[in-house]
Amino acid sequence: MANGQWYPPEWPDRIRALSSGELTPATPRRAATVMLLRDSVAGPAVHMLRRRASMAFAGGAYAYPGGGVDPRDDDHLVRWAGPSLATWAARLGVDEPGAQAIVCAAVRETFEEAGVLLAGPTPSSVVGDTTGDDWEADREALVARAFSFAEFLDRRGLVLRSDLLAAWARWITPEFEPKRYDTFFFVAALPEGQRTRNASTEADRTVWIAPGEATAGYDKGDLLMMPPTIATLRQLSPYGSAADALADAPERDLTPVLAQARFEGDELVLTWPGHEEFTKHIPTRDSA
Repeated sequence: MANGQWYPPEWPDRIRALSSGELTPATPRRAATVMLLRDSVAGPAVHMLRRRASMAFAGGAYAYPGGGVDPRDDDHLVRWAGPSLATWAARLGVDEPGAQAIVCAAVRETFEEAGVLLAGPTPSSVVGDTTGDDWEADREALVARAFSFAEFLDRRGLVLRSDLLAAWARWITPEFEPKRYDTFFFVAALPEGQRTRNASTEADRTVWIAPGEATAGYDKGDLLMMPPTIATLRQLSPYGSAADALADAPERDLTPVLAQARFEGDELVLTWPGHEEFTKHIPTRDSA
């Protein structure tokens, strides 16, 4: 393959079914993912995980920690530091409960999948090492949905540090996919004293990698990625530090990116508006 773009072979049939009215698009579920950054002498690196090859969706692809919103992520107001819910709602283009749910999902999923927690005992502090047995028990309970993230914060007496996150991009799974997500991408710097680990049952490997190195691996076909992942990596590549990326994030456009598909003769044409590099012309013949 020319690059590492993930492309499911069943897409043409699903797109044909969608265009004929035989397929009804699934409603996207809100989700959040976090590009966790740390600085080095060579510049910032981003934490990535490789999805297990056995996964039905994007098996073997590199991605960031993240996942769907838990319905309980907005069940009651959490202790909150940073921009107000009204400010977050305006930035994300959702209502205030939706903003809390999305930000909570970003922080919760980062803890569940990377062991990193963007929260602290006060509005100006962050917890230190989270690798102890008691932290692991709570992390596993969150993964099992034994209690909500809000309950976890309350039990621990922690404040969610929304000021440590910055919204970066928004991508929606194409209408022809059976499982769809409306995913908000965030950037955050690794808190001092914390370290990442592979805590996800869906990943077989985690790496800290420079965005430029990751994009080069994709371009050579060595690293498999979905369009949102490689697009955000290319956007991160020019920055000299995590702080620089976080400082620029408020100016980034959060208009959702949604793939479009059309048939032109015997070709299927896939496009992602604003991201021409992902345009694909796929030879196909109508089975009819």
